[in-house]
Amino acid sequence: MKTVQIELPDAVLLSLKETPEECSRELRMAAAAKLYELGKLSSGRAAELAGLSRISFLQALGRYGVFAFDLTTEELERDMRNA
Repeated sequence: MKTVQIELPDAVLLSLKETPEECSRELRMAAAAKLYELGKLSSGRAAELAGLSRISFLQALGRYGVFAFDLTTEELERDMRNA
């Protein structure tokens, strides 16, 4: 597994009222949701990025305004190929 570091201003953490660990989890989930929405990751891979089971990831998508199954046939086929 690779590690990616992101520098955040202290003011961002204060504004979010989150610990660095909470912020890290939130950023991972937000990135996973967006990459899934863009079709760059399958739901399984996005769930891995978010650190969740696939079911939990799909259930959490609504918090980010992403529809779990609002896919065309082509998108669903691509998602299955990328799994």
